Amino acid sequence: MQQLFDLTNKVIIITGATGVIGEAFVHAVADMNAKVILIGRNEAVGNERANAINQKNKEAIFIKADVLNKEDLLKAKEIILKKFGRINGLVNAAGGNVAEAVIKPGNDIFNIDMNAMHKAFDLNLFGTMLPVDVFGNAMKQTANASIVNISSMAAQTTLTRVLGYSMAKAAIDNYTRWMSVEIANRYGESVRVNAIAPGFFITHQNKQLLTNEDGTYTERGEAVIRNTPFKRFGNPEELSGTLIWLLSDASKFVTGEVICVDGGFHIFSGV
Repeated sequence: MQQLFDLTNKVIIITGATGVIGEAFVHAVADMNAKVILIGRNEAVGNERANAINQKNKEAIFIKADVLNKEDLLKAKEIILKKFGRINGLVNAAGGNVAEAVIKPGNDIFNIDMNAMHKAFDLNLFGTMLPVDVFGNAMKQTANASIVNISSMAAQTTLTRVLGYSMAKAAIDNYTRWMSVEIANRYGESVRVNAIAPGFFITHQNKQLLTNEDGTYTERGEAVIRNTPFKRFGNPEELSGTLIWLLSDASKFVTGEVICVDGGFHIFSGV
């Protein structure tokens, strides 16, 4: 059974690898003996994290790239294939809330900033689709490759304020299901496509929305805790088990699924 979850010698790309959740993903995949490619824009953080993994006698490289820049991604693919010869997994962890796309209580909902909505879709939806486009051609030539997208609670239920983020993440769910069917119909079992929908985890983008400077919860943070049956925020490491399952042979017959890891938030009515 343990062998089913083993990622030894699998080449796994993680975008958004310099973020909070990306960091947990990078270490989880490395701990399962995969060869990890960290992709992100923060070169200092990316190299630091890759070096930390290499010092544990694991294998990792950092490639500076913007997920919205096709030329960056094509160069990254060339480096990866030259060094490793294959791509077994892609984790699309780049994304997040866009401040300008947040609709505050006093904002006019009939005068929405459409440029901000475009920005939210660019980062979250197209920042997922473009890496799939670039790396997918190499992955379809590898037996049992796996793509893992990142959805959100905002796609599972209505959350106030975060309109752009919510719509973009809902599109991620649709894209995940659509792509899983198309790949299976065209290429068989070569590439599976699934998504993880995290509950509420404190990240750089949402920290000010959910917590005060003294560490106490904002009104919104208290509402989240009140509506989470586990009565706490998640820890990034608690996403790791689901990620490893989706990347490994343990989920060989799973595709098109959106797995919620949320302490029960999306199924709780509040009553």
